[in-house]
Amino acid sequence: MSTTHDLVTALKQELKAAHMTYADLARAMGMAESSVKRMLAKGDMSLSRIDAICQALKLDFAELARRVADAQPLLREMTQAQESAVVADKKLLLVAICVLSQWTPEQITTAYRLTEAECVKYLAQLDRIGIIELRPLNRYRLKLSKTFRWRPHGPVMNYFREHALLDYFGGGFDGTGEGLLLVHGSVSRTLAPMFMERLQRVAQDFAQQHQTDQKLAVEDREGYTLVLGMRSWEFEAFGLLRR
Repeated sequence: MSTTHDLVTALKQELKAAHMTYADLARAMGMAESSVKRMLAKGDMSLSRIDAICQALKLDFAELARRVADAQPLLREMTQAQESAVVADKKLLLVAICVLSQWTPEQITTAYRLTEAECVKYLAQLDRIGIIELRPLNRYRLKLSKTFRWRPHGPVMNYFREHALLDYFGGGFDGTGEGLLLVHGSVSRTLAPMFMERLQRVAQDFAQQHQTDQKLAVEDREGYTLVLGMRSWEFEAFGLLRR
C-alpha cells in the first residue's frame, strides 16, 4: 500500500510539472502560503487535504494513487516465505506463471480448468504475497522487475528441478524458434562474469519483447520458455574418471 509520504511526494512532483507555486496552491485552497508550505514540508495531511490539492491541480485522486503505485520499486527477487507460499498450491503456482506472462484472467480460465471464482481467489493471494497489485475488474499490475529471477536455491527453483527439469530438456528443441546449445570450454576467470552479463542482457531483451508483443493478437503469439545458464561444472560420470 502507498503511504501518505509517497502521495505527498507525488503531489510535489505534480505541482512542479504544472508550474504551480505554493502561493498559487494556497490561493486555490483558500489557505495561507505559510500553512501550505508547512503542510507539504511535514508530509502529514488528511485525505481531504490531498483531495483538495488534487482538485487544484485538476488531477483525479485515483490517477494520483495509480501513479504512486506504479512508481513503487519492483521486486528483483522474492523472499523465501513468498516463494514457499507460491509453491504450496499447484494451482496458485500455475496462476503465478500465467501472470508472469501477463495473461488476463479470461485467458487463464479459458486455457485451464479453473473457474472464474478460483482464478480471482488466486489473484487475490498473489496480491497478498506481493507479486501483483490487484485492481478493479480483476485487472492487475505485475510488481516484478524485468530482471526478476527466482531464488537460485529457493522453493520455486527446487520445485522445477524436481518436477520439470527432465520434462523441459526431454524435448527435441527442433521446432520453429527453438534450439538447444551445449558449449563447453575453458576461459579466463576474469572474463566469465562478462559472459554472464551478456546472458542477462539476452534475458532482459526477451522480457522486453514479451512486454512489447502484448499488444499483438493472442493467435499471433506463442509461449516460449528461455533457460539461460552458465556454471563451472563437470559431468559426474567424467569426474569419476579423474585421476
